[in-house]
Amino acid sequence: MAVDTFIFVLISGIVLGGLYALMAVGLSVVWTTLDVFNFAHGAFVALGAYVAWQISQAAPGPAGFVLAAALSVAFMFAFGFCLHFGIIKPFERSPNIVLLAVITTLAASSIIENGIQLIWGPREKQIDPSIDMRVDFGGVAIAGIDLLSLAVALLALVGLAVFLKRSATGRAMRAAAQNREAAELMGFNVAFLFAVAFGIAAATAALAGVFIGSLRFINPSFGADPLMKSLIVVIFGGVAQFTSPIYAAFIIGIVEAFSIYFLGLYWAPAVLFALMIAVLMIKPEGLFGNRQKTL
Repeated sequence: MAVDTFIFVLISGIVLGGLYALMAVGLSVVWTTLDVFNFAHGAFVALGAYVAWQISQAAPGPAGFVLAAALSVAFMFAFGFCLHFGIIKPFERSPNIVLLAVITTLAASSIIENGIQLIWGPREKQIDPSIDMRVDFGGVAIAGIDLLSLAVALLALVGLAVFLKRSATGRAMRAAAQNREAAELMGFNVAFLFAVAFGIAAATAALAGVFIGSLRFINPSFGADPLMKSLIVVIFGGVAQFTSPIYAAFIIGIVEAFSIYFLGLYWAPAVLFALMIAVLMIKPEGLFGNRQKTL
């Protein structure tokens, strides 16, 4: 492999890792706070991408792309916040909450997917960021939209970490995640905090969907692949901590990029699943995980 090819594949993997981190951290936040797995996460990615596409049609150009991304993230936060009260809150005291959450989030995913098809139709679409800039890095021309997606992903992840560590709401979410009963006794509105966690998951998924939609074509069912990649990342890295999926996402992104180059597009998922299984056999809690659940 030539040096310039190696650099190109490596940077592609890092960009993929940034997008996977955005998607996976939402799953991690929901699991860590609510103790449920959100199977509607892929549909959040798709819906966020379609909302951004709709806005970008009315406001083309780089400024329109930024506006579309911001409004899509805001819309999806509100959507996820409200959705929590419809599909999780009514069952949170049930002893079968995990099974019920699987059913309700799968139902929500199906409803969202069919709603997308009803509103926007089945034809594929792509968000036009109108960013034609290219940056030369080690003799390799890197698309500006790739660098922008990586930069925004990193900034969003840092911002979320600061929010969880420094803000009053973030600290309250961490307290509720560690011990719900104690948080309630301290006077925290746990239902509100759980809804915020669901909203954050939807917002990060939407931001990833915006950039995925600018790099490839989207359709109503394209959220299935982001859900699968997010699942691989959180299991590979460990789902019980906020930071573990972030580290794992970049490893998975780089491995996938080199797998695609050497083995082809169709063999890459098999490589990722094999890697995930190998890690679970050695360390069941994930490569960067531990047995203590914490944000």
